[in-house]
Parts: sequence; structure tokens; C-alpha cells
Amino acid sequence: MIPIRDENPTNTIPYVVYGIIALNILLYMYNGPFSEHGRNPLVGYLMVPQAVTTGVNKIIPNAAAPWLTLFTHMFLHANLMHIGSNMLYLWIFGNNIEDAIGHFRFFVFYIVCGICAAAAQIISSPMAQVPMMGASGAIAGVLGAYIILYPKARIVSLIFIFQVAVLPASVYLGIWFIFQALNSILVIGTGDLAKGGVAFLAHVGGFVAGIIIIKLMGGTKLLKGSKQYGYNYNRYK
Repeated sequence: MIPIRDENPTNTIPYVVYGIIALNILLYMYNGPFSEHGRNPLVGYLMVPQAVTTGVNKIIPNAAAPWLTLFTHMFLHANLMHIGSNMLYLWIFGNNIEDAIGHFRFFVFYIVCGICAAAAQIISSPMAQVPMMGASGAIAGVLGAYIILYPKARIVSLIFIFQVAVLPASVYLGIWFIFQALNSILVIGTGDLAKGGVAFLAHVGGFVAGIIIIKLMGGTKLLKGSKQYGYNYNRYK
């Protein structure tokens, strides 16, 4: 399933979402797609679990401090499909979360979810030497918050080929999370945690972190008195 848009209006302009998307695109244009033999100026800012665990990066020469890569890795992407899919999800779901909690708190929320996602991946495979990159862990936190705040919002999605469906967010994001969780179990079961590929455990960690953090911030109480709260609440009775 590919999300096209959501039917969930906002009351504010999501400056932080726009800024994060712009920053990711600019960094990708500067660095280019990552490849094993490519010359990527930002390769030292990728996160290597073993480096974070031991405090020494033995994989990438002249790399940034391991603790710093917990932050920088979420602004770097491997290729056009990687950055395109991540920014699409952030564009569709991020504006409503920023609208609900405010610009500054959204930025902090986004960063914390990204770090929690990286932590989940590190804990699952602390000595992995494969670099980790991408905003998907932080965006998974945004999706976790979205399913709590807007479970009845309408998500217009492309299903299979040329077939469009409208699903409540609880269904769409529920399916997304189940897919990530099942793949995480599969990766653990096959022992492929340290071999690279999609960091499904980071997605799960980010999603769960987003749910926990948004609940600690007040959950649906954040929406009381806002226009979009009534819109979503009455849409799927």
C-alpha cells in the first residue's frame, strides 16, 4: 500500500515538516546515493551499531563521533526510492502531528523517536557492522502518534495496481505496523540482523516510542477544542 494523501485538515503551517524534508533533500543532493565504491562525503555520519556500542568506529575511516551519528543518520538516505518513500510518509502524516503538539515540540519528538528507533536496532544487534541510515525510524514515531491521535482519519491509498482505497488510519497504520513486526520476527528468526537490509526493528522501535511519547504528552487531550478533532471523531461512527 502506498499512501496518496490523508483527509485530515490542519490549522497551522507545518514549518518543521517542510524544513526536515528540505534538509533531507539538500543533503541527498550533496552526498548522492550511497554505494560501496562511491565517494560520499557524508559517509562518516552513518550510524554503525558496533561503533555506538564500543565507542570506536572500525568500519568507516575518519567517521564522526558514534554518539553524533545517532542523530545524523536519520537525515541521510541510500537512494531516490529510499528518500522518496520516507519523505512521502512525512509529508502526509507529519503535518497533523506538528499541528497537534506545536513546532518546537514536534522537532524534539521527531528526533527522540529517531534515536529510540536506532536504539532498538542497536539493542537487537549491538555488534552489527552494517551502517544504518534513513528517516524511517523517526517517521515511524510520527505514525505511532498519528494512530493514537487520528485513528478515524481517512487515508487515501494506492492498493495493488491502479486501485485506490480509502481506509481509516487505524487500519492503514495497523497493517503497516504488523508488516514491520512480522518482518522483524522473521529477521530475528533467520539470524540476519547483522547482514543489512531494511531495519524493521528500528521501525517497530520508533512506532512504539511515538505511541508512548504522545500518550505521555496527553494523547487525544491534545486535540480538544481543535477543528480536526471533531472532523475525525465523527467521520467513522
